[in-house]
Formats: sequence, C-alpha cells, structure tokens
Amino acid sequence: MHAVVVYESMYGNTRRIAEAIARGIETVGTAQAIPVSRAKDIHPGGYDLILVGGPTHVHGMSRESTRHAAEETAAASDGLLIIDPDFASSGVREWLNGLSVTTGRAAAFDTRLDAAPLFTGRASKAISKLLRAAGFELVTEPESFLVDKATRLLPGEAARAEAWGAHVAASIDHGEPSR
Repeated sequence: MHAVVVYESMYGNTRRIAEAIARGIETVGTAQAIPVSRAKDIHPGGYDLILVGGPTHVHGMSRESTRHAAEETAAASDGLLIIDPDFASSGVREWLNGLSVTTGRAAAFDTRLDAAPLFTGRASKAISKLLRAAGFELVTEPESFLVDKATRLLPGEAARAEAWGAHVAASIDHGEPSR
C-alpha cells in the first residue's frame, strides 16, 4: 500500500488531521501528507490510494475569497489564529480541477465546525464529486473531523483521523470496501 494525503489547511487543523490519517495508513503501508501548495508534481495515478481534504468554508470547499477572509481573520485575531505555514493562494478545488482524468482509489475528508452538516456544510462532499469527475473510485464515504467555535480541533479528533486512515488503508489492502 502506497498512499498520499493531499490537504489544504488555513489554521493548521486540516494539516494535523492529514498527518494523523497518514500515520494511520502507515500501519498498513507507506503514506505521506503533502500540502496542496506542493502537490503540483504529484501523479495521483502512481498511488494505491489518494486521500484529499480541506477545511469547510461557507458550506463547501474554500475558494479565493474565503481563503482571503481566513487571512484577514487571522490578522485581526491578536495572535489567536495563525495561518498555516503551507497555506497557498490556491487550494484543493483548483488542484483537483487541474488534474487530468486518471484512475485510482480515493477518499475525501474535511474539517468543519462541530454542528449539524445541514448548518455547516461539508467540503468533503464537493471534494468527492471532483475526485469522481477526475476518474477516481471512491472507497469510502466522505469523513468530517470537527473543530470548535474557536477553530481548535475537538479532543480525540486526531486519534479518530488516525484510526480512520488505518481502517481505510486496511480495507483497501484486503480488497474490501471501506463503507
């Protein structure tokens, strides 16, 4: 099993989740977490599994205006929010839209506010659609990892992400669907 976790992160939460997912996958094979800002050289078809995630902004995937708003919010937070060092002006949406049609197995995840998805939306749903449009087979339902109103990961979410990564990888490694 050789996997890559491509992520977009504003304040570091999605990065922490991506790193935890990669640790979980490493119980079965090899994995690396790569920020979308450095994903242009990745050839997704060269992996047994690709996982893609990002933060939920305004009910869906981030876009230029919401990334700009996140920067402004961090600047006005008196140091309470810090922009992730690998933050990029373009995100997962743009990266996925730029992929050539390929094949392979994939899964989507997001970080979102701890509230009903009806109220928060889920970036992972849109990520899943773009993965399918690029030719990937989705191996599991999209997964959300939760943050509080101060945009801090809830206790146990990183451990849950690691377990999710291990479960998805093990089911792929054994040829079983992960649903």
